[in-house]
Amino acid sequence: MSNRTANYAAFYVAEPFSESNLGANATPDFFYYNQLRAWKGADSTFPFVDAHAKTYNVRDGSEWETLKRRLHNRLDLSKNIVLFLSSNTKNSQALREEIDYGINIKGLPVIVIYPDFKEKADIWCSTGMQKQVKDLWDKLPKFRDNMDKVATLHVPYKKALITSALEDTDFKVQTMTKTGPYHYKLD
Repeated sequence: MSNRTANYAAFYVAEPFSESNLGANATPDFFYYNQLRAWKGADSTFPFVDAHAKTYNVRDGSEWETLKRRLHNRLDLSKNIVLFLSSNTKNSQALREEIDYGINIKGLPVIVIYPDFKEKADIWCSTGMQKQVKDLWDKLPKFRDNMDKVATLHVPYKKALITSALEDTDFKVQTMTKTGPYHYKLD
């Protein structure tokens, strides 16, 4: 197994990218990825290692086969997938490819961050996974239908919990725990 040290951030970006100066930055899910990068920039101990920074940039005008190769290269360097799943997420070709290759070919565990939810109770309750979370899975059938093949950690959008998730060795491909869904216990 190659040296997999990066976190692969998967998020929805409109296809094709916006032609405005904002480009991908105009897509809400891209904002959350940038927030991880900002936290890392402000604090070098923040445990996010950006797989996107390890290879050539993907450009708006790139052909699909070129984009796909770059996505695969980044996933090959990754220890897990950090998936941002929100009400803004759409079932794009790139997200389907990232999830399919990452889970089914590379066996990467997934840390799912839900930007719409801020508390553990928004994700999980005494009767199980919240319906509002399960409803978001339907936005990405490739994830919904394959997430049971790897360990998946479901996390609200809270920096302390995201930090814990990124540090958790159970959600790194080299030391992954048993397959299935996981969440943080309610206080």
